[in-house]
Amino acid sequence: MLRSLFSGVTGLQSHQIAMDVESNNIANVNTIGYKYSRANFSDLLAQTNQIATAPQGELGGKNAVQIGLGASVTSITRIHSQGSIQNTDKNTDVAIQGDGFFIVSSDGGNTYKYSRSGDFKFDASGNFVDNNGFIVQGWVRDEATGLVDSTAPIANIQIPPGLTTPANASTQVVVKANLSSSGTITQYSPSYQIDSTGAITTADGRTASADDMGVMFNASGNAFQLAAATTASPLVGQGLVVSFDGGTTTQNFRYTNDALLAGTTDTATTPDTYYFQTTEDLRDGLQTMAQVTSAGATVTVNDQGKFIVSNASGSALTIAISGISDTNTVNNTRFTDNFATLAGALPVGSSVKQSQAVNAATHSASIDIYDSLGSKHTVKMDFRKQSVNTTNGVSEWGYTITVPQPGSIGGVAPYENILEGGIIQFGSNGQLAGYNLPSIDFSPNNGAAPNQAVNLDFGTIGAFDGITSFDNPSATSGISQDGFPGGDLVGIRIDQSGTLVGSFSNGRSFGLAQIGMAKFANNEGLVSDGGNVYLQSANSGDPIIGTAATAGRGFMQSSALEASNVDLSKSLTNLIIIQRGYQANGKTITTSDTLLETLIGLKR
Repeated sequence: MLRSLFSGVTGLQSHQIAMDVESNNIANVNTIGYKYSRANFSDLLAQTNQIATAPQGELGGKNAVQIGLGASVTSITRIHSQGSIQNTDKNTDVAIQGDGFFIVSSDGGNTYKYSRSGDFKFDASGNFVDNNGFIVQGWVRDEATGLVDSTAPIANIQIPPGLTTPANASTQVVVKANLSSSGTITQYSPSYQIDSTGAITTADGRTASADDMGVMFNASGNAFQLAAATTASPLVGQGLVVSFDGGTTTQNFRYTNDALLAGTTDTATTPDTYYFQTTEDLRDGLQTMAQVTSAGATVTVNDQGKFIVSNASGSALTIAISGISDTNTVNNTRFTDNFATLAGALPVGSSVKQSQAVNAATHSASIDIYDSLGSKHTVKMDFRKQSVNTTNGVSEWGYTITVPQPGSIGGVAPYENILEGGIIQFGSNGQLAGYNLPSIDFSPNNGAAPNQAVNLDFGTIGAFDGITSFDNPSATSGISQDGFPGGDLVGIRIDQSGTLVGSFSNGRSFGLAQIGMAKFANNEGLVSDGGNVYLQSANSGDPIIGTAATAGRGFMQSSALEASNVDLSKSLTNLIIIQRGYQANGKTITTSDTLLETLIGLKR
């Protein structure tokens, strides 16, 4: 009789524990990252009054006679199911989507605690902490390498207040552009200036090389595209028929791209043929011929690319210009028209005759680079078409690099800030075939570190990933460099890998630290330590520490928190079940008491 009383008592005790567990679940329905628990019942060892017997002969077997002694709570299981994700307005809030735990420490990493609550913040010292003041563990940026090494041991995450990033001197300039191969261009510059002595200069007075007339354009940007004379076919070159004395003396000026012919006169032809390749060849030939009639005549090329005929002293000139058109050559009307304005009478005095402008295809690109102090300097690259090999289709552009004074890149005094001699070549398909000057040695001369090596990346040789030369307008599609000035930290955001990305006032952003994550073989084996943290136990297994979204660990979502996984409707239903179970066990006690009372009453 007493056994039923004891069974009722164990039932009451078990249901009381279940009530305690469920009450705790409901109390934590709004606790960030909380995982609800479940009380697991089991029956107690039964009292065996008669053991089981096996069948014997004609007598069947008998089952054991056992009377249960009640129930107990043998375990309380914590259910680590995913809680819902709630977006917040705090950028240091972090939620884990998937398996894993944040790692925090209260003693500098000697012992670790684990949590699903990502309500983090920075304290006055820049420590990244939770609501308990425990410091979040992970990896911080190595100032020497500029990287966050997630293979190193974890440590306190601390980002000093007022963090600044030093200036980073530029080491590379990457250019993606097209230098037009078209016969009609919109970007061009006048041919270089040439005086009467043949001195060739740029607009700012630097010595230059004469332009190849074979790749020059008229005043409207249309290519002359002159057919060239060669040693094998010396009379096919297109050009001009010129006289300076009213027709008494006439000379053909034929274009050539053959260095053996350039600047020479063929007296075996009628009229004599003078071969020119460059603007200086043509200017010198015209001046030589003009001075036969008037010793004071000079031919120059001005800063607008126009050929100027002057006649300061000597005899009056009558200039005639026409195109070569004979059995060997078809008249190049575009070239002839460009020089037709030279024709006419030129008396002795201050008056001049001038052609239309002769232009070269050009393109410019510029970008700001930074020195070791973070000062900005504009690097300008001026490209100029130099030649085309009509046999194999290879074209060549020259380029000049300029930096502002007092900077120096190794130019010839007094133009140390201008580096000339760059050449870039293209294949017949417009691909980059090669270039020189792969780097510049820049000294800003402002107190920053001198001899700053800046590599120029124009693309992969033989590919189309950098500078190309297609029949499209010249244009720069992309230009970048890797330097930046110093800056102050203005904000921090957290990405899905748990990296704390700092944004600085100089526009740069990079990882300052990365939150570590731990994964366990048995999450249910963790021991709660209060304050939304857990401790490792003998049955949880060792923590497997790594980065988010790797090796089965979940990813992190910033500006969000993981809500409690308590299902309130389920918990309230469980309260009813526990209540009824408790009432029923109480009823067994009162019923047993009534039976005992009857038993005791038999003695009266």
